[in-house]
Amino acid sequence: MNGASREALAAARERLDALTDNTSVDAGSLAGELAAVTALLDREVSLRRVLTDPAQAGEAKAELAGRLFGGQVSGTTADLVAGLVRSRWSRSRDLVDSVEELADTADLTAAQQSGKLDEVEDELFRFGRIVSSNTELRAALTDRAATTAAKSELLRSLLGGRANATTERLVARLVTAPRGRSLESGLESLSKLAAERRNRMVAVVTSAVPLSDTQKQRLGAALAKLYGRQMHLNLDVDPEVLGGIRVQVGDEVINGSIADRLEDVGRRMAS
Repeated sequence: MNGASREALAAARERLDALTDNTSVDAGSLAGELAAVTALLDREVSLRRVLTDPAQAGEAKAELAGRLFGGQVSGTTADLVAGLVRSRWSRSRDLVDSVEELADTADLTAAQQSGKLDEVEDELFRFGRIVSSNTELRAALTDRAATTAAKSELLRSLLGGRANATTERLVARLVTAPRGRSLESGLESLSKLAAERRNRMVAVVTSAVPLSDTQKQRLGAALAKLYGRQMHLNLDVDPEVLGGIRVQVGDEVINGSIADRLEDVGRRMAS
C-alpha cells in the first residue's frame, strides 16, 4: 500500500489496538465479524467502490456502512468499519486488504490475551514447513477446483484437535479465501503479524540438529541485542547444514557454526 491507503491502515491499526486494550471487547468475536465483512467486500466489488469513492463525503460513506452492517455485526465492529470508510483509499482493494489484516490481528490479539500467542506463532511456522515439503498437500489446499467444504474438511483432518483454535481459524481463512495470495506468502504475513503483536522480529533458524534450550536462549539473547528488538526464533532442522547454523532475519542471512556466530555477535555488540 502507499499514500492515502497506508495512512488509513495505520489509523485503523491504532483504533483496533485501543479497542482491544479494553477488556470488555471480545477480540475473538471482533475477528470473526471483521472476517465476515472482508468476505462481503471481496464479493461485492461495486459496494467497495462506493465505500472508497473519493468523490463521496466520508461521513456519507460511514452512514452507508452503518446501515449495511449495523444490524449484522456488533456496534464495536460497525464503528471500526465506519472509521475505515471515512478514510481515503488509493485503491478500493486496499480497503478489503486492511479489513482482512485487522481480522487476523484481532485473532492474534485474542491469542495473546490468553497467553497462547507463542503457541500460535510456532504452529503457523510448522504448518508452513509441512506444506512446503509436501507437494501433494499443497496442491490439495490450493486447488481452485476444490470446494470450500473439501478444503475445510482436509484442514480439520490435519489440524483439528492438534492446533490452537486461533491457528485453525487463521489457516482456514487463508486456505478457503486466499484472495490472490499464495499459501506461502499468506502464512508469512500471518507470522509477521504475530511477531508485531509484541514488537518482535522473527529469526528463522535452521540447524543440523535440534538446538538445546541453552543454545536457543543464548542465540535469542544475542540476536535481540544485535538488532535492538526482542526476537522470536522459528526453529527448523536440516541435516544438510552440516553441523552449522543458518539464521535469516528479514532479508539478512547469517551462516556459520553456532559458536562462531555467537562469538561474532558478541564482538559486534562490544564494538
